[in-house]
Amino acid sequence: MAVEINNVAVIGAGDMGHGIAEVVLLAGIPVHLYDINDAAVDKGRQRIFDSLDKLASKDRAPADLVEAIKGKLLTPATDLAEAVRGADLVIEAVPEVLDLKKQVFADIEAAAPAHALFASNTSTMSITEIASATQRPDKMMGLHFFNPAVLMKLVEVVRADETSDETIAAGLALVERLGKVGVLVRKDTPGFIANRVNAAPSTLIGEIVERGEIEPEALDAFMRFIGAPMGPCELADYVGIDVAVNVAKYFARTLHPDYGPPAHLLKMAEAGDLGKKTGRGYFDWSSGRPEIDLSKATIKFNPMAPIFLQINEATKLVEDGVCSINDVDVALINSTGNPMGPMSVGRSISRWDLTDQLEQLAANYGKVIFGPTQKVREGGHKH
Repeated sequence: MAVEINNVAVIGAGDMGHGIAEVVLLAGIPVHLYDINDAAVDKGRQRIFDSLDKLASKDRAPADLVEAIKGKLLTPATDLAEAVRGADLVIEAVPEVLDLKKQVFADIEAAAPAHALFASNTSTMSITEIASATQRPDKMMGLHFFNPAVLMKLVEVVRADETSDETIAAGLALVERLGKVGVLVRKDTPGFIANRVNAAPSTLIGEIVERGEIEPEALDAFMRFIGAPMGPCELADYVGIDVAVNVAKYFARTLHPDYGPPAHLLKMAEAGDLGKKTGRGYFDWSSGRPEIDLSKATIKFNPMAPIFLQINEATKLVEDGVCSINDVDVALINSTGNPMGPMSVGRSISRWDLTDQLEQLAANYGKVIFGPTQKVREGGHKH
């Protein structure tokens, strides 16, 4: 029997943590929101309240539910043991540092009830590795929400090496109850589905900027011009340059050195120019969202190149038994808001054309990871 989840503890009240807590609260489920001090918890709670007020003003959240959340459903906590004592599910959303996550789960283990399920919101790291810090690897899964959690539909439900079927069933049932779209990641792999499929395009963008082929503003203006809500450089600023660097380093370590961060990104991180949160990254955020001059849109960029790379990367996941071709499109559509997934687009591209384009990208940028997979060469990206 899957555990019924009627009480959730969220560990970490930052960007992701407070958003996940809000999503759970909006489903009417009580949440204990933990962080290391009052200031951090209060900031997270205030961000939830501000967001709820905005939703209520647009009739997107019932006023009585908002009152209930503010009154009794949300409990702030700075004592970890107290936060998890009554939890059916504990979701960890602390910074992307493996040792920190493992330490947090070892501490949770000591205080959480025996039936409680554990989930990490890590965007890239091995759930199996994180689970090794606990005595209940069968009760551990990934629940990877996307930022901002209240708006983004996708939640990747990740099966680690020892996750039980009951744990996965409980995770998928919860995601549905939260009104989200759950995609099962059948095998624990770096970056899961969405972030892994986007790893190669991110590497390409990094190389283009690194070589000075296209300026960040010209690239972002072009992507906005063709309908993207945000260009890749602004998105990196929004998520955090430090996060982008850590993810790239993790992929370089676990998959292939080609995924590593470009020198300019490392330099920005070292200088403390981390994007939105510090006021400067690729762009200036000191007075709010940067103004991108759309008249600067480049004509040098082939907007199909990232899609070719997404398709290629996805075939590696399908080959590895991580997910199906259809799962890739569901994950990408619901994590980006794009109307179409790369695999649907790929059905109209011949294998010869795709193979040729990927071989050119691999040669131009000296990246082995851009080279076409066997599945692409055989046309297996289409079905």
